[in-house]
Amino acid sequence: MNGGRAMKTVEYLYFVDRAFDGMLSASTKLGDAGANTVPPLPGANSVWAITYHCCALVEFWVGHIVLGRESNRDRESEFGASGTVAELARMIAEQRNRLAEDLAAVDPTARLAHAVPEKYRGDVVSVDGVLLHVLEELAQHHGQIEITRDLLLSASEEVR
Repeated sequence: MNGGRAMKTVEYLYFVDRAFDGMLSASTKLGDAGANTVPPLPGANSVWAITYHCCALVEFWVGHIVLGRESNRDRESEFGASGTVAELARMIAEQRNRLAEDLAAVDPTARLAHAVPEKYRGDVVSVDGVLLHVLEELAQHHGQIEITRDLLLSASEEVR
């Protein structure tokens, strides 16, 4: 990557890290049980599952769509995933490292290795478009996780 692109990579990873740090912070505050609790709202998901989904979406969009790695992603099953906060921390660390390596290998002028899902065709057509979409999703889900954390903490305080 050229100097300008490398700086953009550092900045990009800064914002990715902020999102993942916030997700992990919420999970840590909730603990294993709380991070796996689904709030009593239609269509809601646990903080753990949303964070797992975020790791999977980064791998899918950057690893598969941009770089061409194989993917057997089962998006729907991501929302039923569960585990410990320690497992989540390891998964996030692995995803961060992989993303940093991937970004170093990305040619921003290259064509996408795989077609984007039908829902995004015409909207996401470039490497930069994919990277923006990933950042959009991480920021959106980070906010969702913070609201979910606050809702769960509020509900647990009401029970006391």
